[in-house]
Amino acid sequence: MASAVSLTFPDGSQREYPAGTTGRDVAESISKSLAKKAVAVAIDGALCDLSEPVRDGALEIVTRTDPRALELIRHDAAHVMAEAVQELYPGTQVTIGPVIENGFYYDFARNEPFTPEDLPVIEKKMKEIIARNKPFTREVWSRDEARRVFEEKGEAYKVELIEAIPADQDLRIYRQGEWFDLCRGPHMASTGQIGTAFKLMKVAGAYWRGDSNNPMLTRIYGTAWADQAELDAYLHMLDEAEKRDHRRLGREMDLFHFQEEGPGVVFWHSKGWRMFQSLVSYMRRRLEGVYEEVNAPQILDKSLWETSGHWGWYQENMFAVKSAHAFTHPDDEEADHRVFAIKPMNCPGHVQIFKHGLKSYRDLPIRLAEFGNVHRYEPSGALHGLMRVRGFTQDDAHVFCTDEQLAAECLRINELILSVYEDFGFSEVVVKLSTRPEKRVGTDDLWDRAESVMTDVLKTIEAQSGGRIKTGILEGEGAFYGPKFEYTLRDAIGREWQCGTTQVDFNLPERFGAFYIDKDSEKQQPVMIHRAICGSMERFLGILIENFAGHMPLWFAPVQVVVATITSEADGYAERVAQRLRDAGLQVETDCRNEKINYKVREHSMLKVPVILVCGMREAEEQTVNMRRLGSRDQVSLTLDEAETQLVHEATPPDVLRRQVERASRAAARN
Repeated sequence: MASAVSLTFPDGSQREYPAGTTGRDVAESISKSLAKKAVAVAIDGALCDLSEPVRDGALEIVTRTDPRALELIRHDAAHVMAEAVQELYPGTQVTIGPVIENGFYYDFARNEPFTPEDLPVIEKKMKEIIARNKPFTREVWSRDEARRVFEEKGEAYKVELIEAIPADQDLRIYRQGEWFDLCRGPHMASTGQIGTAFKLMKVAGAYWRGDSNNPMLTRIYGTAWADQAELDAYLHMLDEAEKRDHRRLGREMDLFHFQEEGPGVVFWHSKGWRMFQSLVSYMRRRLEGVYEEVNAPQILDKSLWETSGHWGWYQENMFAVKSAHAFTHPDDEEADHRVFAIKPMNCPGHVQIFKHGLKSYRDLPIRLAEFGNVHRYEPSGALHGLMRVRGFTQDDAHVFCTDEQLAAECLRINELILSVYEDFGFSEVVVKLSTRPEKRVGTDDLWDRAESVMTDVLKTIEAQSGGRIKTGILEGEGAFYGPKFEYTLRDAIGREWQCGTTQVDFNLPERFGAFYIDKDSEKQQPVMIHRAICGSMERFLGILIENFAGHMPLWFAPVQVVVATITSEADGYAERVAQRLRDAGLQVETDCRNEKINYKVREHSMLKVPVILVCGMREAEEQTVNMRRLGSRDQVSLTLDEAETQLVHEATPPDVLRRQVERASRAAARN
């Protein structure tokens, strides 16, 4: 056994300590005040209890304000919740309680399931336990002892967990006062370090180990934060998210609906479809002159999907079909009995288009784009409005290029992606490079080359943005066929959405035998880049609805203007105003109902119409309108010419405005 351990500290200094020295001992050797603030140590990046003997490595003292402590706060809160439940409801069995994003949960076995009304009672008991400030202590038990103790307590689920732990692993038990649980750890020093910035959020049913053949348990979800301000901010964000829920706004704005006869597919209403087509039209304009738009078949023989590999590794997420004739006439030798798959993605079809006809290196890069409708099987429990569907449209594109063209193409794609996000108001974007996973295709030389190129591109992206675009590396998170960039944007209430991707693929061109003729008249395999900007157009539209809380920019709103009358005598004038604005390219409706104007304004505001033009007899006589904007009680009197000019400008998509400015600039330069 070593007589000393060697530790390296964040400032680069090194010190030796006697074997058996704990993390708390190390903290006290540095500073008594630091030891009081410490909740854990990190050794070579791995969190450890303060009571655990340290080993050789790089050591950091983790205090409660360290972001890494948040996981410990949530883990400890889960244990305290379990103790509170068993104090309040004797006979309840605890099962598992992991930390999750923004919080924690614990699954309980109880004859009478918990209800939301139980949560305040449990919260109160948790605060009592935290106030006791009992230390967390770690013990190592034998398998037989652990089994015996939990059997005596009637904890059948814990016994099952003990049986599943490999024989060569220690069984760790953590105590907090008299209460204890089976746990790998680590934990903070005591329950008091959890604090009171936590809240129990909801109850739900959950099958033991996620298997519907097992008993149903009750899951209690909670959230926990370092301080009250963070908790309040999170709860405010949730409140805002509920108000912005695209499913709710979709109903209120009459955009779309879902129903059981079409699980996971969207029933678009006229206004929603108008928004969807506006998004597609916008993207088409952004691709003009750069990409060739194509369309691959919706269903293809399964042999093509076998060649691509999808049938082997993605089959359970695919929809397969036969002709009805093949089912009704199974013995008909003339019938087509083949199995066809509805495409879950567009890439194999695009490779077929690339292969059609001989390609020269002079033809590259070839950029193929498709707004392809794809279908993927998602479990019914995972479906979530527009965000998670079974049938959706991808703004998909594939670039076939030479190895030498790879960097330039990735930068071109990046410029397009960031520009699109900016047009929709997303300025906070993170770009991360996902590197080679453990299971992958292609040689290490290919991966080395691709990762080297994309690493350089990532540095260029950050440099060109002046630091505005944040970048990072996701080690081992690449696709099995190549490294990729992932684009994550932040919305108006701080949520992050991963949307765009740029993926390098060595696999499909090789599987399908795609090639081009190089300058030496030799066959060469092209590099294939998969790229998406919105990803799922449906999901991106859902993100936009929630980001803007339904209050869409005028250029993207399904109804841009409503012309509403104060009196029926102004109906004719209102219709003329509406037609004039329609002729100017605006989406306009009229409201000449026999209702009070305040009622009309309130109703159209609920429908999130950006602009309401109010017309009465005075406006008809003076050829003016009163303009009211969504979210404002003020109204402005404008001449009809002024209103038209203002609204036409605002309703012009940003990409079209840029072109107009560029044309004007070129014209001015010529003159």
